[in-house]
Amino acid sequence: MKKSVLIFLFLFIVLPVFGQQNHLSEEETTLIFVRHAEKSDFGTSDPSLSAEGHQRAINLAQLMMNNYDLTDIYSTQYKRTQETVKPISDSLKISVTGYQLNNPDSLINMIIDTYRGKQVLIVGHSNTTPALVNIALGERKYEQLDESDFSTIFELKIKSDGQVSVRRFTY
Repeated sequence: MKKSVLIFLFLFIVLPVFGQQNHLSEEETTLIFVRHAEKSDFGTSDPSLSAEGHQRAINLAQLMMNNYDLTDIYSTQYKRTQETVKPISDSLKISVTGYQLNNPDSLINMIIDTYRGKQVLIVGHSNTTPALVNIALGERKYEQLDESDFSTIFELKIKSDGQVSVRRFTY
């Protein structure tokens, strides 16, 4: 009887430890890529968002807050991307990390390494967003977004073994 109790206690203590290790090995990193919201057309190379774009930025913030636990937000330095992330940044009290595209491979690798097991939003442009998604996927799968497309989201789930899945949807 004592032997049975000892075996039971041993299994009761040891099995959860193995379960935790297995859970940690299956940890996922989530990268959410989105293009900036609608911009105004004032003939400038760095326009602000239009009224429609400001509303989309609010909608994006609500979507992110309801469905993700963001650790960081990345954005280019342009007004339209900064204004797109402002509602999310303000609501979550997360400062925005700026990025440039002089070395996109290093950027994506750094984000994946730094935020392993976390969720990060990356806001870019019609040409850069699919390019960054392709780098994270390790294959050229997506082409430049149409200039009228402001609603596409790419959600990449990266498992600890390097396996990547992508879900493309609109909001």
